[in-house]
Amino acid sequence: MKTLTKIKLLCEPTSPEWLEQALHNLDTILLDHSHCERKAAGVAVNLLFRYPSHTELIHQLTAIAKEELEHFEQVNQWLQKRGVALAPLQPSPYGATLKGAIRRHEPDRLLDSLLVSALIEARSHERLGLLAENCPDVELAKFYRGLMASEARHYGIYWVLAHKYCDKHQIEPRLQELAHLESDILRNLHPEPRIHS
Repeated sequence: MKTLTKIKLLCEPTSPEWLEQALHNLDTILLDHSHCERKAAGVAVNLLFRYPSHTELIHQLTAIAKEELEHFEQVNQWLQKRGVALAPLQPSPYGATLKGAIRRHEPDRLLDSLLVSALIEARSHERLGLLAENCPDVELAKFYRGLMASEARHYGIYWVLAHKYCDKHQIEPRLQELAHLESDILRNLHPEPRIHS
């Protein structure tokens, strides 16, 4: 199996066990991917409502929300092509644990929200890249490869917004804390195949 170089922001690369699990459960991974794209659009929209006076944030996250919804539709087309019905899935603890680490009071809340979103997008970029390099379905691999650039751009946007709106001296130390938490969550492979498991 092919691997990727370490992705900026992430403390640890994805384990080979995750890739093996994902490749043996591609339909479930696709279904979870659909949920992930929908949730990512929702996160961007929620930030738009929470910070309506942050002009650059509004501009950038409006574009991200639109693109995430486009990806949601594209993944759903793949599900339809493979005969997989849209259905709920029990999420892994990944998203809820990271969300739980976001501090509640400003300006810490904005910083943590942007950094958590950047980490999730960075992990998505890494894992879609692994699927692109290793998926036995050539067309599906091509689809994943096409999404990689978007995920990289998204995590870059969240990172830039953190530098625009937050105390620059706090960004790197807090990123390290959250990045270590993110890696800790993934250290034990979740029994159910998920994009973030």
